[in-house]
Amino acid sequence: MSKFPFRIGQGFDVHELVPDRPLILGGVTIDHELGLKGHSDADVLIHAICDAVLGALALGDLGKWFPDNDPEFKNIDSQLLLKKILNSPELKGWSLVNLDCTIIAEKPKMAGHIEQMRENIAKLFWVKENLISVKATTTEKLGFTGRGEGIAAQAVVMLTQG
Repeated sequence: MSKFPFRIGQGFDVHELVPDRPLILGGVTIDHELGLKGHSDADVLIHAICDAVLGALALGDLGKWFPDNDPEFKNIDSQLLLKKILNSPELKGWSLVNLDCTIIAEKPKMAGHIEQMRENIAKLFWVKENLISVKATTTEKLGFTGRGEGIAAQAVVMLTQG
């Protein structure tokens, strides 16, 4: 066991809202007239979680692990990316203490989807949902999220060794 058995990481991601794309957040497809633009399915919540986990162990970022110019990852389900990270040798011996996430979007409203997101994320980490927090907030119509141009997400994770 290392001298420091706990590690904290934070992640942040933003994607533009565009027509003709599905809106997927936390592995949940949400009925909305716009979806998120990206090389993968553009799930900003899962992307922020990936970066938080990678950051906790100083393993780089999502783009380093899954470059956006690699055709292997075109339109990939972001949950598969998180699963690859969590199953990687670098994560061996580390487990989740807790995860706290926030989705930043003016619309659509997230309340009806939060529990399914928590369930999806808990399954990926092999933990109970009480260790996963997903919240949503608006920016009171300010900035790019307030104007409905994009959605952002942030995540903070604590991992423990052993």
